Amino acid sequence: MSADDQKRLSGEAAAELVESGMVVGLGTGSTAAWFVKALAARKLDIRGVPTSDATANLARELGIALTALDDVKAVDLTVDGADEIGPGLSLIKGGGAALLREKLVWEASKRCVVIADAAKHVKVLGKFPLPIEVVRFGHIHTGQRLADIAAEFELPPPRLRMADRGVVVTDGGNLIYDMASGKIDEPAALASALKAVTGVVDHGLFLDLADEALLGTDDGVVRLAP
Repeated sequence: MSADDQKRLSGEAAAELVESGMVVGLGTGSTAAWFVKALAARKLDIRGVPTSDATANLARELGIALTALDDVKAVDLTVDGADEIGPGLSLIKGGGAALLREKLVWEASKRCVVIADAAKHVKVLGKFPLPIEVVRFGHIHTGQRLADIAAEFELPPPRLRMADRGVVVTDGGNLIYDMASGKIDEPAALASALKAVTGVVDHGLFLDLADEALLGTDDGVVRLAP
């Protein structure tokens, strides 16, 4: 079974958790897209809170009613993908440059379910580069401070994310620095140190936020608890 097939399985399983009347956080990325498609197929009376412009566009095309995060008291359930799922459902997210809006929706949610293909489940976080979202103003100086923190944790300095079109800019107008660490032994300490840097909006370490993980595997969907 391909990774995309596994993503589809996890997305379809997550869609079955949704009930009519819910406010649902709609994640970003290839796995979350499968969830959005499966959710639309159920034709439930729900409102979706998208975590990116791309997800909002997909949801509208599929007929899902959308609402803004500020227009709801809370989100009943958020379903989103992850770049890595580590011990205790610690996560690295942000490969799609939507980590800030994702985290805002996650933190406003009563329940968060992460979906992924089997390869995303790892013993230790860090093989996938850790995204760090920073404001554009003075970002080179911010990057230098991030390099100092990386050195303290014996990690390589982060690099500004580039694409074929140039510097990657988030939906919020910010930039992304990626720290290709290889291994993060102290995710909580690193998260605190990064968030304390002026100019850092947020980072892709999602700790103590996921309530459940649904992994698509060749043998079906496997459920993981923290």
